[in-house]
Amino acid sequence: MKGKILKVGLLDKDIRKQFYKFCSKLTAVLTVGLIFIDIPRNFKLLVGIIYLIVLVIAYLIYWHNANKMTQTIIKIGLTTVIVKSGNIFEEDGLKVIAFNEYFDTEVNDKIIAKKSLNGRFIRNHIDDVEKLNSDIENDDDLKNSIIEKRVKRKQGKTTKYKLGSSILIDDEYILTAFSRFNKNNQAELTIQEYVNFLLTFWNEINRLYAQRSVTVPVFGSGITRFKNGFEDIDIDELLRIMIWTFKISKIKFAYPAKLTIIVHDDLLNQVNLYELRENE
Repeated sequence: MKGKILKVGLLDKDIRKQFYKFCSKLTAVLTVGLIFIDIPRNFKLLVGIIYLIVLVIAYLIYWHNANKMTQTIIKIGLTTVIVKSGNIFEEDGLKVIAFNEYFDTEVNDKIIAKKSLNGRFIRNHIDDVEKLNSDIENDDDLKNSIIEKRVKRKQGKTTKYKLGSSILIDDEYILTAFSRFNKNNQAELTIQEYVNFLLTFWNEINRLYAQRSVTVPVFGSGITRFKNGFEDIDIDELLRIMIWTFKISKIKFAYPAKLTIIVHDDLLNQVNLYELRENE
């Protein structure tokens, strides 16, 4: 595990819970076996030592595997939620791309960074940006989510939309208004706005997904700045909030549709995938 953070502690309660189950099964098997096998007295100490060594090795294997996890599967009601690393553009089904509250599409490293998710989406997956702008401007559902028009800005669009409002593009991508932009075109949110965004967003997904699988990024894990005491919120906490808001939303994915949450490869070592299963 060179260069990686040990996300799961040696004495993690879930590790201990799994280990106790293993011990119970092993003890039951040995108890039955000892009914039929008589161990000589001079070997009993040796057998006891071997038994303890096996338990220690088993525990370390559980702990090692927990820290090596690259994905986890959570069952929330009828819905299968997969959290894993990967490339969102290579996933099947609908793929969600987070935009700012103006649905800006200008990739110039000022409004939208070229290396950001929506920057890569526009540069590599949109052939006609003007058509994309027209689709956004003329979408009836988005029209109902307009908060303000003709906003004074130095650059970018001037129509502001409610956070969480979303549009389906090319029957493959869902674009959603995720972050607010300050006067310096920096993405920022309060934690209350983040939760409200997610609750609105899940309702929008319920409207758009049509029983198809949906893949989303970890919202807020990029350059978004959180305010009001949550400046240091980490990706593990963001994931837990996402899963919690999904649980309390009305949306339910019926098999074979599923929800996949993609964690950037560089951030995976900050996520305790093992403990995320507590959200079941």
